[in-house]
Amino acid sequence: MVVNPAHAEPLGRAIFACLGGIVEIGAVRSSRTWLLADVSVGAFLAPRQEDLGSLMEGVRVVGRFSGEVMAIADGLGYLREHEVSAASLLLWSEGITGVLQPSERLEETALVRRMCRIGADLQLTRLLQALVTAALTARTGAGEGASGIVEILRVACRLAEPADPRTTPADVHRMWRVAHLPAILRPASDAPDWGKAGYRAYDAELERLLEGEEPGPVRPCV
Repeated sequence: MVVNPAHAEPLGRAIFACLGGIVEIGAVRSSRTWLLADVSVGAFLAPRQEDLGSLMEGVRVVGRFSGEVMAIADGLGYLREHEVSAASLLLWSEGITGVLQPSERLEETALVRRMCRIGADLQLTRLLQALVTAALTARTGAGEGASGIVEILRVACRLAEPADPRTTPADVHRMWRVAHLPAILRPASDAPDWGKAGYRAYDAELERLLEGEEPGPVRPCV
């Protein structure tokens, strides 16, 4: 079964946008200088093509996406060489750091580091939400889809933190559960019963698969 492209396209775009943020953040971090002029997405992805290929295949299977939907990722341009700007990092981190003036201050090393930390947490968490939503829309049950999602998250975590990986899929799962599930599962939610049951099933299966996984280190509040 392949999901109708008209229904699947927005689901695919949501996934690919999160991946775009993760790739840009990983490219910034891999430069080690924190200077945006030194960032090359192409150089970052070149040695990671096998990982990226397995991630994209996992996305295709979990979401039951057609080739037409998968081609959207290439059209968005996130997965090939392009400029990474401070405005992009501000977008991925949802402006939590604030919009400083003059705008050149957004390229200060300390702020770039902070936007990358915040952006990685946000985009990894939203990636998991987008993956589970796509899986449920495709009627991919938790018993079938959760293991594939875990593998996607493993690659995504390595992309987001290439030099010093500390965030694990278990960390992402816990962030996702508190950030997204309360609004979906509360009694007054307009989510259909089958959707609520599906999210609960994915939460339980992801927890089962990730139970005992070494958590990331405790980080100071920023």
